Amino acid sequence: MPRAPAKSSAARSPAKSPPRPDPRALLSDLLSWYDRRRRDLPWRAAPGERADPYAVWLSEIMLQQTTVEAVKPYFHAFLVRWPSVEALAAAPLEEVMKAWAGLGYYARARNLHACAQQVAFERGGVFPREEEDLLSLPGVGPYTAAAVAAIAFDAPCVAVDGNVERVVARLFAIDRPIREAKRELRETAQTLLPASRSGDFTQALMDLGATVCTPRGPRCDLCPFASACEAARRGETERFPVKAQKLEKPLRRGAAFVLTCGGAALLRTRPPRGLLGGMSEFPSTPFRVDFDPSRAHAHAPAAARWRALPGEVEHVFTHFSLRLTIFAATLPAPPPHIENGRWTPLARLTEEGLPTLMRKVALRAGLIVE
Repeated sequence: MPRAPAKSSAARSPAKSPPRPDPRALLSDLLSWYDRRRRDLPWRAAPGERADPYAVWLSEIMLQQTTVEAVKPYFHAFLVRWPSVEALAAAPLEEVMKAWAGLGYYARARNLHACAQQVAFERGGVFPREEEDLLSLPGVGPYTAAAVAAIAFDAPCVAVDGNVERVVARLFAIDRPIREAKRELRETAQTLLPASRSGDFTQALMDLGATVCTPRGPRCDLCPFASACEAARRGETERFPVKAQKLEKPLRRGAAFVLTCGGAALLRTRPPRGLLGGMSEFPSTPFRVDFDPSRAHAHAPAAARWRALPGEVEHVFTHFSLRLTIFAATLPAPPPHIENGRWTPLARLTEEGLPTLMRKVALRAGLIVE
């Protein structure tokens, strides 16, 4: 009886897919992609030019918790008004706070001013070049220190923002919630660092995350790391980075008092520390979970015929959501003294640099228009 033909080795075992390349072998591809596709940003140096440490530092402080498009007009306005760290250091803090109004997270503005003064007055206007020294400056954390060191001075470090975290988490399929994996992501990103062009490498990763390796619908066909990406190999790009369960923010309530008299509105300055520290506001109550609107009038800045405006002003802070009841009143003549209060002409209200929450209050009260 004739023998059956022997099975080929290909028939006996499935073909193996080619091994996934090491991402480190593709760094030149990433930098070439960056040279062609880099974003044109106002704080970014032109190809071949050294970045201005002041511009890098200023932009990185502004970009924390804020979008690029929101930051661009603020960055431009700051540079026009204070073109150097010495000019910013010499500016009154209240003017810096007004110019910052609307960017949120106002402790950044206070630290920005304090940092400018330390660099200008104690360091001769020269920013430190090393991460460790940058970390000693007010308001400069690990991310900002690495960004300034790498981008401005080409120091061998990587600044890991949300975009970079996403790229690295997908590249290596890091299967832990991103809040828990931040140290691992930083250390892994550092292992990718090329022998030169640290600043361009950091910005390349940022641009890759912002324009190609996006949270939804990533364009893997355009990615220089595509062949080395473990998440793409698994077909699970949108599963990474792994997100922890979102916690619901507590709801706090409060009230704000809009008092007008003779074409002016009553404002005051909040305490320098804490929420909206050092910013202008309409007098308000504490913001509390157990706030009782029926007792709000105990916090009114003056005796008047207060009326509650319809609806509430809603605002979301980092750690809580807020709903404000707005009380309005008009006086025929200003009271002799209101502690910490000042009268601002309505025509100049927008010059006060009201934080977003208080701008919403002014809009609801009809004192300003969009």
